[in-house]
Amino acid sequence: MKHFEKFGVMIDCSRNAVPNLQALKRFIEILAKMGYNCVMLYTEDTYEIPSEPFFGYKRGKYTIEELREIDDYADSLGVEMIPCIQTLAHVNALMRWERFRKIRDCNDILLAGDERTYALIDAMFDSLSKSLRSRKIHIGMDEAHMVGLGKYLDRNGYHNRHEILLAHLNRVCEIARQYGYEPMMWNDMFFRLDLDGDYYVPKDKIGTYHISKEVCDKVPSDLSGVYWDYYNTDATVYDAMMSLSDELSPNRVWFAGGAWCWGGFTPHNRYSIRRNEVAIPACIRNGVKNAILTMWGDDGGETPIFAVLPALMHAAAMAEGMTEDEMKAKFLEITGVSYDDMITLDLPNYIYGKEYGTGSSNYSKNRLYNDPFLGIVDKNNDKPVDPKIFAEYAKRFYANAEKYPEFGYLFKTQATLCDILTEKFDLGIRTRELYEKGDKEGLRALAEGDYTLFCEKWEAFYTAFRYQWETVNKTYGFEMQDMRLGGLLVRVKNCKRRLLDFADGKLDGIAELEEAVLPHDGGNAGQWHHAYSAASIAMNYISM
Repeated sequence: MKHFEKFGVMIDCSRNAVPNLQALKRFIEILAKMGYNCVMLYTEDTYEIPSEPFFGYKRGKYTIEELREIDDYADSLGVEMIPCIQTLAHVNALMRWERFRKIRDCNDILLAGDERTYALIDAMFDSLSKSLRSRKIHIGMDEAHMVGLGKYLDRNGYHNRHEILLAHLNRVCEIARQYGYEPMMWNDMFFRLDLDGDYYVPKDKIGTYHISKEVCDKVPSDLSGVYWDYYNTDATVYDAMMSLSDELSPNRVWFAGGAWCWGGFTPHNRYSIRRNEVAIPACIRNGVKNAILTMWGDDGGETPIFAVLPALMHAAAMAEGMTEDEMKAKFLEITGVSYDDMITLDLPNYIYGKEYGTGSSNYSKNRLYNDPFLGIVDKNNDKPVDPKIFAEYAKRFYANAEKYPEFGYLFKTQATLCDILTEKFDLGIRTRELYEKGDKEGLRALAEGDYTLFCEKWEAFYTAFRYQWETVNKTYGFEMQDMRLGGLLVRVKNCKRRLLDFADGKLDGIAELEEAVLPHDGGNAGQWHHAYSAASIAMNYISM
């Protein structure tokens, strides 16, 4: 890359979706042709540790042999496979097993200062050192918001949390060195512990805020800090954060932007591009020589890695200094798909038309799962929506599915999703309007018509989505999609039954439709457990 020494992609393999070897090889091949020269597989527990059989148990983890095969293939293309793991927080999948709860501080955080924690981390490094040839390693350590406030506090009393973080970091880096590793870590906790939990420096403090020299002096000199930012469009924020990151790890700063494939069934290429158009020039301007584009899989990993190829191509073009025409020509040459056609995969989230807004909200997911009686996200539209827009999108997707054989499944999934949303997007709103009017015959017609049609279209979407998953990922993790989508179908059928019973006079009323709907005020409405039911989060609470 013209402006970077390392320019890569990080693939989340820890949120249900673990890419299979065939898809991963094809993806790496495409990345190499775009100009990327490193890849990280973000694996919280989805890699083998021979001495720990419950580590990644039933999660589709990569074996040592599988990682070696991928590493050899990537190396043949000039791509470095850099391990990317967690050594402090974000290990919630481990905490379901009693074996690992013994070294749990609180939430998803490992217990700093406990020798059993460092024995596990040593086993992590030992396994990865036998799997991947790179001697760079990403040790994670982000978003450990409650570090030192659980079992650590019970055992040791309150300690300055910067000191806890630094002591743990130095111990982890010491183990890493024994395996010849050069570590890097997400650097947000240094800021969060200073800024009341916030990461980005407030604009009124830019130019005056600095992390203390005492803290900076205790950061290992061989550590590279990774400043991540998937949200900002203000160049001054990037400049400030890159400068402050350089104080923590002088001349060793990496930047991590986003190729948004997380949160739902539909990618956010345009949203990613708008942010990276600011971030990548900031890297160049600030002398940041190493950058990655993260591809998280939050809330289920439904969007496949290939769906954000336009955002990745655009970032590579910026890093290399290509014109837009050159970029689109190269994309077509590499993928066999028109760049302009591929970026239409974003459209199901553009509920007011493709030119309106950012498309950053997961409308296509939260309206799919939005309960037709509860209507938790029914009040969260900026203005009225005509669901017919999904029928228009579906026609375009079906045409592209036929046009591009290799990636036709990407368009087919979005087409069937749009088909189902033509019925489902405002189904609850229409149901409630008829109920409030007391129109039993209207409710009967709706139940026998659109509720039934939804169930028929559900089958087509489920089949397309399952095929897409099995094309790109290991089969592990799809059990969660079966439960979510299967539960949705059963719920809609039950709502249909109750509407018919009400219309027939067998029920005096429907309690959920009697209660007023309020604007959503409960976190990320794009996530399944925030949109589906008010009880879903309460049900998920498990004392550990």
